[in-house]
Amino acid sequence: MPAGLVQTYRAFAHNNAWANHRLLTACADLSQAEFAAARTGFFPSLQQTLNHIYVVDLFYVDALEGGWLGPKAWANEVPCPSVAELKPAQRAIDQRLIAVCDALTPDLLNDIVRINRDTKVQTERRDRLLMHLFQHDIHHRGQAHAMLSATAVKPPQLDEFFAAGEAPLRADEFAELGWTEATVWGG
Repeated sequence: MPAGLVQTYRAFAHNNAWANHRLLTACADLSQAEFAAARTGFFPSLQQTLNHIYVVDLFYVDALEGGWLGPKAWANEVPCPSVAELKPAQRAIDQRLIAVCDALTPDLLNDIVRINRDTKVQTERRDRLLMHLFQHDIHHRGQAHAMLSATAVKPPQLDEFFAAGEAPLRADEFAELGWTEATVWGG
């Protein structure tokens, strides 16, 4: 497996964190009532949808780190009821995912991750588990994005991260996150 693929996973981890940051920054302009309001989606509110992303990230990142948290991750389906609580919690788990991806090597991508499912142990190749996690988060952020469009808050653009011409649009956000283009894309 070429080293370029490792860098791709690192970039996806940064993209994941950036998209979460953008979406939660927009949601911070909602009142608590608007954040928790019933909406159409798989999870019936922005609060529940965005907490679901966080909880599933916690579950899988822990497993990727070799932890054994398992289903305890979702014992509380809404551990962060407000955006003010959720944003730093999501940022912390995003930073852990970036660290997992920064530690990748081509050989590690094929390693088996053991996932505590309480009554059984699921085994999954690391690269496949990472792809699943990124797709999961993209899927639910899309739902949250659609829910946000039914509010007075304009949903943020989430699909421009990889476009080189968009780098100036990201510069302030990257600075806020402590990144540069080199941090994301390598030297």
